[in-house]
Amino acid sequence: MVMLRFMLILVLVLCIQLIAVSLAQNPSGAGDNPRNRANQRSAQRRQQGEMPAKPEPDHKNFAYGDHERHVFDLWLAESTRPTPLVVFIHGGGFTGGRKESLNARALKELLDAGISVAAINYRLMSHAPLPAGHHDSRQALQLMRSKANEWNIDKTRVGAFGGSAGAQICMWLAFHDEMAIPDSSDPVERESTRLTCVATNGGQTTMDVAWWKEWIPGYTKPHRDFFWTFGVQTQEEYMEKVAEVSALFLISEDDPPIFMSYGMAPDDPIPTDPQRSRGWKVHHVMFGVKLKEKMDALGVEADLKYRGADTTYESVSQFFIEKLTKSNR
Repeated sequence: MVMLRFMLILVLVLCIQLIAVSLAQNPSGAGDNPRNRANQRSAQRRQQGEMPAKPEPDHKNFAYGDHERHVFDLWLAESTRPTPLVVFIHGGGFTGGRKESLNARALKELLDAGISVAAINYRLMSHAPLPAGHHDSRQALQLMRSKANEWNIDKTRVGAFGGSAGAQICMWLAFHDEMAIPDSSDPVERESTRLTCVATNGGQTTMDVAWWKEWIPGYTKPHRDFFWTFGVQTQEEYMEKVAEVSALFLISEDDPPIFMSYGMAPDDPIPTDPQRSRGWKVHHVMFGVKLKEKMDALGVEADLKYRGADTTYESVSQFFIEKLTKSNR
C-alpha cells in the first residue's frame, strides 16, 4: 500500500514538471490561439530582420480623458512643415485589443513618407456599452487636432485605419456628420471630427444582425447578445443604436474615400473548422461588397481588396501616402 502511494505521488510530480515545461515554452497556455501564433510569427520576423522594430513614440500613453484606457501613443514625422496624421484604432471585438498592435512596417512606411501616426486605446464593453469606444476615439482625435500647432500636425489632412471593431470606429468617424460643437466652452470639443480618408481590414459595415443573417454565408444566429452590446432592452432601441454607428446607414455623397481589405473572396466556401468559421463570417467580405455598392452609387471612392480582386491600392500605407501627401507636394 505504501509503495502504491509512493508511485502515485511520483507520477503526480512528473505530470506537474511536464506542465511546467510546457508553460515555460508557451506562457500563455494557449499555443493554438491565432493571436498568439501571430505574435510568435511577428517576433520571429523581427529576429530575422523581416519586420522593423517600432521606434519609441514621441508621446507615450498620452492621456486624453479620465479612464485608464483613455491614452494614445504618438509618433511625429520629421518635417519643417505641418505633417498629415494617421490614427490607428485597434480591433478586438470591443472586448479586448490594445494600441500596441499597430503594425511596425506600416508605422515605418508612414513615418518615412512624412506622415505622423497615433495609436489609441478606448473603453471596451466591460467598461461601458457601445458606442463608448466610438465616443472615446472621437475625443482622442479632437484632442490631437487641438494640439496641431504644438505637434506640427496639419489637421486638415487626417486619416484613420483599423481592423474589425477598430474598422467600425474608423468608418463611424469618416462617415458621420461633423460632431464638433463650435460654441463649446471646451476648446477640444470645438475641433472637427471629420476625416480625409479611411482604411479598414475585415470591417463590419453594419451591426444589424438581421442584415448579417441575410448576407453573410452560414450566419444563422447571433454570435453575441447585441442588446447587451449596446446596453439596450428593446428592438427599437437596438435599431436606433445600429443606425447611429453603422457605415451602411451613415454613408453620404460628401464622405471621404475608403480602402477596404478582407481575407476571403465573395464566393469562397465556408471553412469547416468551427473556430475559423466564426471569425470568417464575422469579418466577411460581403460587408465591404455592400458598402462599395452603396458608395459607387453615391459617387464616393471605395477600393475593395480581396483575393483575386482588381484594386487601385495594395496596402494601407500606399493608400494614405496617395491621399494625404501627393496633392501637397
